[in-house]
Amino acid sequence: MLVLFETAAGYAIFKVLDESKLQQVDSLHKEFETPEKANKVVKLKHFEKFQDTTEALAAATALVEGKIGKNLKKVLKKIVAKEAHEQLAISDVKLGGVIKEKLDLSCIHSPAVCELMRCIRSQVESLITGLPSREMAAMSLGLAHSLSRYKLKFSPDKVDTMIVQAISLLDDLDKELNNYIMRCREWYGWHFPELGKIITDNLAYCKSVRHVGDRTNVATTDLSEILPEEIEAEVKLAAEISMGTEVSEQDINNIMHLCDQVIEISDYRTQLYDYLKNRMMAIAPNLTLMVGELVGARLISHAGSLLNLAKHPASTVQILGAEKALFRALKTRKDTPKYGLIYHASLVGQTTAKNKGKISRMLAAKAALAIRYDALGEDTNAEMGAENRAKLEARLRQLEERGIRRISGTGKAMAKADKYQHKSEVKIYDPSGDSTIPSTSKKRKFEEVAEDEPETPAAKIKKPKKEPVEEEESAAPAVETPKKKKKKEKRAAEAEEPEEESTVTESTEKKKKKKKKVKVEENDD
Repeated sequence: MLVLFETAAGYAIFKVLDESKLQQVDSLHKEFETPEKANKVVKLKHFEKFQDTTEALAAATALVEGKIGKNLKKVLKKIVAKEAHEQLAISDVKLGGVIKEKLDLSCIHSPAVCELMRCIRSQVESLITGLPSREMAAMSLGLAHSLSRYKLKFSPDKVDTMIVQAISLLDDLDKELNNYIMRCREWYGWHFPELGKIITDNLAYCKSVRHVGDRTNVATTDLSEILPEEIEAEVKLAAEISMGTEVSEQDINNIMHLCDQVIEISDYRTQLYDYLKNRMMAIAPNLTLMVGELVGARLISHAGSLLNLAKHPASTVQILGAEKALFRALKTRKDTPKYGLIYHASLVGQTTAKNKGKISRMLAAKAALAIRYDALGEDTNAEMGAENRAKLEARLRQLEERGIRRISGTGKAMAKADKYQHKSEVKIYDPSGDSTIPSTSKKRKFEEVAEDEPETPAAKIKKPKKEPVEEEESAAPAVETPKKKKKKEKRAAEAEEPEEESTVTESTEKKKKKKKKVKVEENDD
């Protein structure tokens, strides 16, 4: 068995003399307690020394990345390829796979091999002849420094550090600018208070103060490059009737120096924002398209680096920046926050209040994919970010235009609002129920019903009713026999419909009166 051992000075290939001792992994270190014992277990077969530090750095970088360097390839072809039947013990599994694929050599990696590598490292100075310990230590230290510088130079975290520093500085500049502008407005407001209400833009205000100085100079100063004509005329008019106090020339000079500082900081902030925008488009183009430059940079700054941000799930990205509110809500058992830094994204800002939580959740899910694509993907295009943003905008329009869908059913149809609305019927008061006296007489009502109905057998029966009614109204002296009157009354009673109790009592009283009249007439006869 052959052993490939990498050192800071070069590649060493050892031949294992007694393979049986490798089976006892726990007691293998005892065989390397002294150089004499170590030489009985392994023997140096070949040592390929590096020419300089650059070559050593290239070899170490190739080993870290799991690749075969030029020197290692030459050594393996010269020495190991001659003894192809021998197995090659290596410390890196990934490197062994590459060697087996390209050079067709059988490689082995096991706990026994790892223990053997540790034992060889403890006695490497005695096993490799012609390599002083002092020189070996210097080579190791130089290679370590070079490898650290190389990793720092080509690390993606280094660019993330620039973004973190830039966004932090941008926030600090905003705070300082706000303080300076507030101080400038308050300070110059004692002299010309009307100017602060006329000019609302902070930068234009400071430039105007820098050009004007004392308010008595407003009439002779041309502000057309800074202000529109209407505002300039209003400023000149306000300067003539200003209620401000008089200040000294020294005070005006200090205010003008403060205005210079505000203008310079504003210019530098614009330049820094352009730098941050370009850097974000180069490092995280998909994230920039999803949430914008400032929000994306703040997310990276809050997580520490783009790689750390890529490790966060979408739910964490959604509430990143609202940790205090989250833990307070968990402690008090209230609703947790729906958004953190992502609230300032343009997609969330243009949404109505009821849909902000839903859009922020969808945006966080797509942003998490974009972050992982930017951090771990090999391509640097922003196609995925643009596609996902278009989907989110379409979903946002759908939510805003069509509203909330049905909860029950398939969910494909809109909820019918009319179904759930309570429509009250407007009832009009009927005054006819107030009086118990019928508005029309019973006889006239009966006549109207009889005329409207077509001639049927029932209608023919109703006709005889007219004769007793006429008799009552005319009260004719014609005399009929009681038998005929009884028959007519029976027919009329059969034709009449059942009415209320009051009408029944009235008809019985009338019948009694008729009988009395008939008896009186008979007696008279």
